[in-house]
Amino acid sequence: MVKTGFPTIHFYDQDFVDLYDRTWAWLEDFWARGTKKNGLESRFFCYPSSETVNQFDACLSTFFLVYSNKVYPASPSLDNFYAKQEESGAIRGEYNIATGKAVLTDENPEGAAPPLFSYAEYNLYHKEGNKKRLKEVMPILEKYFDWLETTFKDDTGMYSVPFAALYMPNAPRTQAKYPVDFNTQQAINALYMSAIGDVLNDKEMSFKYKRHYFSLKTRINSQMWDSETGFYHDLDENQQRLPQKTIAGFWPLLAEIPNEDRANSMIDHLKNPSTFGLENPFPTLSADDPDFSEEGEGCRGSVVPAFTFMVVKGLEKFARYELARECAIRHLYYMLDTLHPEGKEKGNIYEAYAPRRDGPAKWTGNSDYPRPLYLAYAALSAVTLMIENIIGLYISLPRKTVDWIIPTLEIMGIEGLSLKRNMITILSNKSGRGWEIRLESEKLYYFTINILSERKKKTLPIPSGKCSMLIDKL
Repeated sequence: MVKTGFPTIHFYDQDFVDLYDRTWAWLEDFWARGTKKNGLESRFFCYPSSETVNQFDACLSTFFLVYSNKVYPASPSLDNFYAKQEESGAIRGEYNIATGKAVLTDENPEGAAPPLFSYAEYNLYHKEGNKKRLKEVMPILEKYFDWLETTFKDDTGMYSVPFAALYMPNAPRTQAKYPVDFNTQQAINALYMSAIGDVLNDKEMSFKYKRHYFSLKTRINSQMWDSETGFYHDLDENQQRLPQKTIAGFWPLLAEIPNEDRANSMIDHLKNPSTFGLENPFPTLSADDPDFSEEGEGCRGSVVPAFTFMVVKGLEKFARYELARECAIRHLYYMLDTLHPEGKEKGNIYEAYAPRRDGPAKWTGNSDYPRPLYLAYAALSAVTLMIENIIGLYISLPRKTVDWIIPTLEIMGIEGLSLKRNMITILSNKSGRGWEIRLESEKLYYFTINILSERKKKTLPIPSGKCSMLIDKL
């Protein structure tokens, strides 16, 4: 499998490996080309039947494309949007592929979309190590941040955007004037702008965005948190909390907004079978909501891989690696069920899944939902969660580090992963001498193994060439 150019993964369940391999193969059909007329990049990621490029999809796609060993480019999908920035700093959520023009609708007149560029860029930097790129994109991101502030922030200090900007179709959130997800996404935006400022050694920039972040964090904590429900809620036009508990209330975990006690309350919901701890993690609407649907009905209960990814990454921020891994595995089993259905049906993977049974979600009267093979969402599970949470590898090129965080030792690993100009292999196996980790590398890097069940954590410099380590000797 290594010959394809993509990293090979090893895992005890071969079905997971097959899904991962097939996802890379499917991605071959997800590329579009720019023209002089549309002004888009020469080759960029796009859903094959889509007439537009979508900002949310573009940001999400970078999280799995970075693992393609440069077979597929990750950054052009973002560059499409940067090239379209207007004088005001505006970057719209969608552009038509044929004309290159912004798609603005009555439901979303300014073309707002989840502002996740800085989060995506910071991750790209750690996976590809290109500091020069950060320097180049930062002025664009700053202008965009200012535009979001002048266009959507009002006297309350909170952001108000239309329902269509939240990418949660049919969710019972139409009363939300100040949505918890958009406000938190802007806090995430500020958090990573500040982190990029640190990378560029620009103290002024770092401080400026840290201030933005803390100001939003304070407002979200004081107004959107409900101590009775142990959850973050949308606010209506009178800044009163709305009763619905939706998946949007988990974005604050990713933004590191709750303190430990509040995070614990939220994580309890993720384990609670009557709210979000369903068989397939995690429904878009709490199961105790009167509008919850077993069929999904858009975001009235469907499990959407993009949001499951967000919750798993939020759990990581609070070092809940075991729960994050367990939920990623459970979610992938549901994806496998639709890929290998019983009987003669042809299998597929989808944009959204039913919360309590096998199969895709359903939405009465909307036959286009969920889209089959919607890899902008599904590949986050099949590739990113597979490498980072199920196998447990966290990589930073600038730091020259690979952290392997695993609950217990299992036969698994990765082979032929490119860290810029360094191909590495990390495999754990049981031999006559006990558990052994085999490592191969072309250049020196620092490897940290953290076995949670045994409370063993050790950092070692891994030289070029082949070597192995026995866990009992750590």
